Amino acid sequence: MPGSFRGTPFDDSDVYKVIEGAAYSLATHPDPKLDAYLDELIAKIAAAQEPDGYLYTARIIHPDNPPGIAGPKRWLNDCGDLLGKYGDSHELYNVGHLYEAAVAHYQATGKRTLLDVAIRSADLVASVWGPGKLEIPSGHPEIELSLVKLYRVTGKRAYLDLARFLLECRGRGKGIPMAQYANHKPVSEQTELVGHAVRSVYMACAMTDIAAILGDEPYRHAVDAMWSDMASHKMALTGGLGARHGGEAMGDAYELPNAEAYNETCAGIANALWNHRMFLLTGDGKYLDVLERVIYNGVLSGVSLSGDRFFYVNPLAADGSHAFNQGHSDRFPWTGCACCPVNIVRFIPSVPGFAYATRGRSLYVDLYLSCVAEIPLGNDKVTLRQTTDYPWSGHVRLEVLSDASSEWELKLRVPGWAMGEAVPSDLYRYLSPPEAAPQLSVNGHPVRLEIAHGFASLTRTWKRGDAVEWELPMSIRRVVANAKVAADAGLVALERGPLVYCVEGADENGHVSHLVLGDDVALTAERRPSLLGGVTVLRGQASGAFRLENGSAERRPAALTAVPYQVWCHRGSNAMAVWLPRTADKAVPLPLPTLAGEAKTLASHTATGDTLLALNDQIVPARSGDTSIPRFTWWDHKGSAEWVQYDFAHPVCVKSMEVYWFDDEGRGSCRVPQSYKLTWYDGSQWHQMERVSGTGVEKDRFNRVTFDPVTLSSLRLEVQLKPGFSGGILEWRVFP
Repeated sequence: MPGSFRGTPFDDSDVYKVIEGAAYSLATHPDPKLDAYLDELIAKIAAAQEPDGYLYTARIIHPDNPPGIAGPKRWLNDCGDLLGKYGDSHELYNVGHLYEAAVAHYQATGKRTLLDVAIRSADLVASVWGPGKLEIPSGHPEIELSLVKLYRVTGKRAYLDLARFLLECRGRGKGIPMAQYANHKPVSEQTELVGHAVRSVYMACAMTDIAAILGDEPYRHAVDAMWSDMASHKMALTGGLGARHGGEAMGDAYELPNAEAYNETCAGIANALWNHRMFLLTGDGKYLDVLERVIYNGVLSGVSLSGDRFFYVNPLAADGSHAFNQGHSDRFPWTGCACCPVNIVRFIPSVPGFAYATRGRSLYVDLYLSCVAEIPLGNDKVTLRQTTDYPWSGHVRLEVLSDASSEWELKLRVPGWAMGEAVPSDLYRYLSPPEAAPQLSVNGHPVRLEIAHGFASLTRTWKRGDAVEWELPMSIRRVVANAKVAADAGLVALERGPLVYCVEGADENGHVSHLVLGDDVALTAERRPSLLGGVTVLRGQASGAFRLENGSAERRPAALTAVPYQVWCHRGSNAMAVWLPRTADKAVPLPLPTLAGEAKTLASHTATGDTLLALNDQIVPARSGDTSIPRFTWWDHKGSAEWVQYDFAHPVCVKSMEVYWFDDEGRGSCRVPQSYKLTWYDGSQWHQMERVSGTGVEKDRFNRVTFDPVTLSSLRLEVQLKPGFSGGILEWRVFP
């Protein structure tokens, strides 16, 4: 019956992702209570499904006027314009996640309850789409890869054919003809990852499946080209994808910003899923190197250690104040669009499924993690116990627990990082060769490594009790980016094993931008069982740039502690950087200990690419249009009321301030404000500043303001921007 709808129209997919994750959990950790809960939930989903198989609760609740992105007709959101959002109602996206959940639930429990719901839905979609029927692409790829999963479970070829048909609809003049929707050209002609990161990679996942199952050579060539574009030009060091906040999109080649990077958690998960498929297609370990990089860095950063707070956005630098994460400067507990939290829920319990693979009589060990696994190998069943403290330690022990002796090939992945290769391209490289080589032994006897396609192979008649010892060198490695990555010029990053490291303000007295990690700085690894759930940190005596009274800067010793990127931002909102200057000229000197320099900065809005650090970095502008120095702006807010604020650690008495406005007339749309006023906070309430002299809005100078001395804990500039224009600040001084 029609009723009240709350949320977003694609919230159905969130429920399906949770079911999928719960099913993976049941497969490794049977739980009768969770199993029964899923039965109840699936019964409700089945009851909501319409007789012909249609299932989209936003339309079922409001059949004549569905909310949000759904149009008046099933499957479509044409808004009267065939070149508008035609076919982008997310209905196919929703049921795609339904199919993935159904397959996972069936494989984990053997129950067909949700699988039957998925089959009825897929049969309906197959009756609507096809030659001479509806021939538009899905707005958000997902159903394509899920139909392949449904085909594998049911054996029904129609689902595989439908997946390929939906892919073939792209670039044919229907739907949104834009790269943002991966619909700018036929999929077999696409050679780059462009547009919305998650859309493009989910599409590539389905194409890889089709290439593998059908031996489709055009698809194979296309995914090879797209993967090369991604790995060589567009992947963050953490494995994250999506340079731009606008459109959650891929950037151009080598466009890899740090603080401004988007790197949506969902895009990281998509990258992991795609690289696993590419490995299954080719047997090449380089794809597992990317998979591992994404898991340990680009995905795990997206969830807190407590499991209940999330990053939607995963930048490689932060100032501790800018609300980069959907309006937050740290992880949030939930958000209106909850695709990332629930994607984490389904992804993490799926990781055991990536650990092993087989081909004929070869057993591949893809990931190193403590577990016992029973693996079908031809007519045999091999049981392996893997014991390791990886990624903190490079020691791995694999023991055969199978009773029957048989001959087969054990293929152990040799991570690229252990062989001196940062990534399988020239996008990133290590500054020095590896200090040691991997060591392999069987039953205590050293074995010479025979490596091909990223795997060391051992063929023998294995028997119960045979043990393989694998020692991967866990050296601390310095990483530099390709010279074409402008954002990382003159910078260096740190890795140890598969982990990318960062420095946090929590370990550096609140600041990181002043740190300099010279090439000669010795670094050591130190295990900290009580820190951040138990991590290995990297420590060294680096240096820092510090501002002097005459405006110049000097370099002084500064202790450096780096923590794994995956666990950053667990000690409050604070500054962070993955990439550090190798020389002092690339560092931002730490301001003198002035009132402004020691204050925490806040703002109503901060433009992507700008920084609150500019307010008190003590860099004197040459003019209001000086774009050679860091700046703070409210772009792209125009004509609005905005504010910027200093919070002080303890009450301070102030009597004057100076502000240097940013105005890029002739180049952009920022102007000095129309007006502003000062307000202050006494610890319990806000007050308007009285007997103020000044409040100037002149360009190319510090505008000085005086007032009666007042003791406050926060000081705020409340600004009215000029109609049609934005505005900003280059420096804001406060005087005792």
